[in-house]
Amino acid sequence: MHYAPVDPGSVPALPRPEGASVWPEAAAWSNAARPCHVAVSPDDEIAWAFFPLADEADVAAAVATARADFEARWGDEADHAERLAILARLIDIVAARHEDLAQAISREIGAPIDFARARHVTAALDHLRATLDAARLAEDDASPWNAPEHRVRYEPVGVAALITPWNWPLNQVALKVGAALAAGVSMILKPSEYASASALIFAECMAQAGAGAGRFQLVLGDGAVGAALVAAPGVDLISFTGSTAVGRHIAQIAAADFKRTNLELGGKSANILFADCDLDLALTQGLAHCFRNTGQSCNAASRMLVERPIYEAAQERAAEIARDYTLGAPADAGGHLGPLVNAAQYDRVQSAIRTGLAEGARLLSGGPGRPEGRDRGYYPRPTVFADVTPEMTLFHHEIFGPVLTMTPFDTEDEAITLANATDYGLAAYVQTADAARADRVSRRLQAGMIQVNGASRAPGAPFGGRRQSGWGREAGLWGIRAFQDIKSISGAPRIG
Repeated sequence: MHYAPVDPGSVPALPRPEGASVWPEAAAWSNAARPCHVAVSPDDEIAWAFFPLADEADVAAAVATARADFEARWGDEADHAERLAILARLIDIVAARHEDLAQAISREIGAPIDFARARHVTAALDHLRATLDAARLAEDDASPWNAPEHRVRYEPVGVAALITPWNWPLNQVALKVGAALAAGVSMILKPSEYASASALIFAECMAQAGAGAGRFQLVLGDGAVGAALVAAPGVDLISFTGSTAVGRHIAQIAAADFKRTNLELGGKSANILFADCDLDLALTQGLAHCFRNTGQSCNAASRMLVERPIYEAAQERAAEIARDYTLGAPADAGGHLGPLVNAAQYDRVQSAIRTGLAEGARLLSGGPGRPEGRDRGYYPRPTVFADVTPEMTLFHHEIFGPVLTMTPFDTEDEAITLANATDYGLAAYVQTADAARADRVSRRLQAGMIQVNGASRAPGAPFGGRRQSGWGREAGLWGIRAFQDIKSISGAPRIG
């Protein structure tokens, strides 16, 4: 299944839900026999489009094309400059289609349109630019010993399968595709079926930038298509972002053939508030980091650990802040939250809230059900629980919705113990006015990314975690190297 733009008017008639239409960029794949994914609006639960899906034959053809492309480009020194030129053109093209991409993301996953514009598309562009900057500075053939007869080369690993999630669809596509392009692999992108629209537009951008059908291919599909891609003999590396359960399954399949895997999985990130922090700022930022994207972020600051002297005040203020959040339609302008992506995710969040109540967590705001005035759509209530203990499911379970838990602590050591009491290890957050404490605690937290007092990660900083949050890193130079092998050469200085 090779993507190529066609005239939507040439699409044959297909069975479809009443009122749903072919998404224009999906028209090239339409035929009466092919199964499809029906896109349902998270806002009103009405089908609005459908996307024909790949099958095993499509996957096999895509892998064969990618393998042929990689073999043809292997050892071509001119290819390095060409792929950086493609990446530079891609950035300009994606920027030019900023609004198209924002509209697609808003419609497919329910992100409010202003948030889709300002955060989803902008974050993707920032990642592409950071990757290009890193690629321009990175040496793929160098001597770290200052002895030219001894060299280290970084070479593309081969054919890479890129499997991306629905929650930050363009962001994750940009992280993987930009790095894979800079590294020189031939890639096949399989996005979540819930994020097909934005992926198709991105594929058009890649084609316009000059990435040929072998260097980049797109297959649309569900988990079965992803499984076929992971198991395909011609794939050398799988870069996956998604749930820990699926990541574990991918790692097991890949291990049988010694395929490399880069896995960015779940999280249950702690946010430690010490008594000397700016409490109002820490709470405002902390709830925003938990609730933004309607809580559907792997690095959401979902466990708030609060030092005992400020715990009571923090509860009162957190409840006030949470009650001020509003939910609204994705198409409406404003800073509101949108719905969850689908019915399954809505049910998951509702189940977690009911479990919290049943296990004795104290509800400060929100709770089960939809917000007042909404009788349809996958809208949750922004929810805050207090007195959540390590024995409770809420403390450990990744909810992937706007649900914050609050837990008190008495000492720095206790805070670190609580923060590390998780099977995950993606991110952690520290709020304190004491610089020495910020450094000391950051070094003891068992997570891949630490942010102090609301500081954002630097452009190109490595993104990834440890334990059940996966392994490997994305973004910047780390993202590029994830798609490359290391070769040591001794006795042959580089010529030219």
